[in-house]
Amino acid sequence: MIWCGNCGFSQEMCHASAYKGYREKDQKTGIPLKKILNQKILWGFVLEMGIVEKIQEIEREISRTQKNKATEYHLGLLKAKLAKYRQQLLEPTTKGGTSKGDGFDVMKSGDARVAMVGFPSVGKSTLLSSLTTTESVAASYEFTTLTCIPGVIEYEGANIQLLDLPGIIEGAAQGKGRGRQVIAVARTADIILMMLDAAKGEMQKALLSKELESMGIRLNKKPPLIYFKQKKIGGVKFTHMVPLTHCNEKLVMTVLHEYKIFNADVVFRADCTVDELIDVIQGNRVYLPCLYVYNKIDQISMEEVDRLARLEHSIVISCEMKLNMDYMVEKIWEYLALIRIYTKKPGNAPDLGPRDGLILRRGATIEHACHALHRNLSASFRYAIVWGTSAKFSPQRVGIHHKLHHEDVVQIVKK
Repeated sequence: MIWCGNCGFSQEMCHASAYKGYREKDQKTGIPLKKILNQKILWGFVLEMGIVEKIQEIEREISRTQKNKATEYHLGLLKAKLAKYRQQLLEPTTKGGTSKGDGFDVMKSGDARVAMVGFPSVGKSTLLSSLTTTESVAASYEFTTLTCIPGVIEYEGANIQLLDLPGIIEGAAQGKGRGRQVIAVARTADIILMMLDAAKGEMQKALLSKELESMGIRLNKKPPLIYFKQKKIGGVKFTHMVPLTHCNEKLVMTVLHEYKIFNADVVFRADCTVDELIDVIQGNRVYLPCLYVYNKIDQISMEEVDRLARLEHSIVISCEMKLNMDYMVEKIWEYLALIRIYTKKPGNAPDLGPRDGLILRRGATIEHACHALHRNLSASFRYAIVWGTSAKFSPQRVGIHHKLHHEDVVQIVKK
């Protein structure tokens, strides 16, 4: 593939050669059209479209390149370039101050946020109206929802914000159908609820996962066990604690040099791929749990329903017939990994009401509970008394770093 040294596009897509009469001067200003092309057009819409074309060309090159030992360095370089161009594609919308757009700047509220993503007319608005008190317009035609509509699910005393996002289409990561704004809001969620039509769920699941991956959202994955830190001098120091089958030192150096990184410490604590290395270098990936919801199961056979229900991270429902809705809310609570902590004042019974207590993340400590009660409480903390499964015996006197379990009772003593 040959790139134009003038504009940076591929030879076939070179704007300088495609623009007829570019050697002429502008009639009003007298400035050479070539200069206008390089300084003005390239920083506007044409530049953005050019990056899209570059991304498409690199994706085609990756798809037609056979994967073997001889091509692994070439593929690693292409993947690094692809990640860079995808990041550049987002820059014009993030720097302009209008990346979210009207209707997308929804304030985060409640104890957690769940974002529904899916193709148009898969039942997102119907589900929002069924689970919350918010009425979202639902119709038989596509693109009924054009803005982000929030609702609140009340479960186990917690307020869970549910976002009904507009339907996204193929090519959303490149800006089609306001797809970038939709996916940008999805990045702020605690979990993703991927709504799928049960009749064509596998195709929709693959396309949506691809669009979310392109925008830096990793579904049901954990961050790679790679330590990466840039430094000013000393060169690149590469070490690995386990045998590597996907990467080696030469490939790591190739990727780092593509990012103009010549001084860094890189430690592989697991057998990671070059894609995971690129994710760590980029540093802007989000790792979110995702629940695949297959809607409209009343339109498929029982055998197909049984097959979909057995898939990992999947649940089958019917919004129209209200089937399996309660179980889906339970799964959302499970994926959010929230716990409820009850508080107790000295000499009084604990507050065990359905709306009492604190909603915290699983793995929270006494310190997190102090911050949830009052921002200055941890400064005057002396010790805490805990009743529940996290205590070795009830009651137990613990310190500020004690980890709490679901439905523990906590009494905090100040200095």
